[in-house]
Amino acid sequence: MSTTAIPSHANSSAPAELRGVTHRYGSHTALQGLSLQLKPGEVVALLGPNGAGKTTAVKLMLGLLQPTSGTVSIFGGSPSQRSTRQRIGAMLQVARVPETIAVGEYLDLFRSYYPHPLPAEQVIQVTGLQGIEKRQFKDLSGGQKQRMLFALALCGDPDLIFLDEPTLGMDIETRHNLWRQVRSFADRGKTVLLTTHYLEEADTLADRILVIARGKVIAEGTPSEIKSRAGGRKIRCVTILPESELNSIPGVRRVEHTGAGVTLTVDSAEDVLRILLQRDATLHSLEVTSPALEDAFLELTREPDSAQTEAA
Repeated sequence: MSTTAIPSHANSSAPAELRGVTHRYGSHTALQGLSLQLKPGEVVALLGPNGAGKTTAVKLMLGLLQPTSGTVSIFGGSPSQRSTRQRIGAMLQVARVPETIAVGEYLDLFRSYYPHPLPAEQVIQVTGLQGIEKRQFKDLSGGQKQRMLFALALCGDPDLIFLDEPTLGMDIETRHNLWRQVRSFADRGKTVLLTTHYLEEADTLADRILVIARGKVIAEGTPSEIKSRAGGRKIRCVTILPESELNSIPGVRRVEHTGAGVTLTVDSAEDVLRILLQRDATLHSLEVTSPALEDAFLELTREPDSAQTEAA
């Protein structure tokens, strides 16, 4: 994909805001007093386990659902207003499109919905669809379908774009190209809300991360701030020491078996390493790492009981 600049007509008003939003599906509460705000020119990753309420929150911001209580504001108005919808783009995994329409026909159709669409040639260049404009959707590979759905989300030159698992099925090069486009989009004052199970993607792209669980925001901050919530460092190694002895070492918080070796979560890597090397002269395959976003995510969303149903 090219890194062609996308023009901006965004203003400084809050692109999206939820205030005390609760949403229920029958007797099940998907969101409970959720509040969040998106700012112009930022990429926000909305993370959470299955059933946390991510999709429900996005549908509320798109006007596809109405809150049971609380308020949803998009650019200061209702998500269902036509003038608001014309400033939004969305790439959703729940989207279904007819299989027999060609890529170029789709772009022309979606561009016709907006008063100031991007030129078709620019959309094609930005999303790397050159050469497949006449192919029907059913004949595209998984990665090509994702790129086309991304293109449809860009057609109206939106000020706010929702990306739900945008790089699913993409190869590494295409994924990184899309990341560059998303950053370029935000650099021009536009706002991106990203939901993804690729935590590396959130770590790379997001200016801010919101972690939700059980319908509430449980953590918010930059990727570095969220990762700091995990605490400790990881020591991976192959050792002859039994698990009971590893757990007895001062500063070891958790012991996990990983293939032929073990992974220790520790408070002070240096102190634990000294003890390991003293007790096991055969210690090898040693690796020490700082907490990853995945570690923080698991720490933040770990539940006392695993019973959790998908609500979103």
